[in-house]
Amino acid sequence: MFSIDQKFPDFSLEVYVPEKDDVARFSSKDLLGKWAVFLFYPADFTFVCPTELADMNRLYSEFKKLEAEVVSVSTDTVYTHKAWLEVEALLRGVRYPMAADHNGKLSRELGIYDEENGMAQRAAFIIDPDGILRAADLVSDSIGRSAGEILRKLKALHFVRSHPGKVCPVSWEETGVVLTPSVKKAGKVYKEYAK
Repeated sequence: MFSIDQKFPDFSLEVYVPEKDDVARFSSKDLLGKWAVFLFYPADFTFVCPTELADMNRLYSEFKKLEAEVVSVSTDTVYTHKAWLEVEALLRGVRYPMAADHNGKLSRELGIYDEENGMAQRAAFIIDPDGILRAADLVSDSIGRSAGEILRKLKALHFVRSHPGKVCPVSWEETGVVLTPSVKKAGKVYKEYAK
């Protein structure tokens, strides 16, 4: 099971790399020194999943500006990923790697593997450049996630990492108010923010 602010599990997965039309190996060592966003989804050739993957692709360049790699992950094979991209119009032009957790090993370690259907649940993880899990989101298979919200969380995490001692309040956006925690100012800060 995953824990926030703890090391993300070591892994090694096969990935389909659409930009190169190639299969490669991708491991936790490849992520050191950069941010990573793992977008787990139940299966290829489904209904909600392509809308999410297309949404992530739409904002992929924004993730790259923050030195983050996006990796989508399901329990399908890399060859199923490739076939899906070839026939699903929504996924034309997908640029990020698509990982195959075919045996469910990483999904099980994270506690998101559905033993009944043999698929990963719909989950998103943000891992920092030190390999520490900083955000996790798990939702019902029947609803899609917003790439914009995942990007907002990444921006906030990126900000607090590069600005020690600062924190981001609710619904923080890049140009928004940031806070400096202080026992003396706790009540005042809340009153100021609540205005």
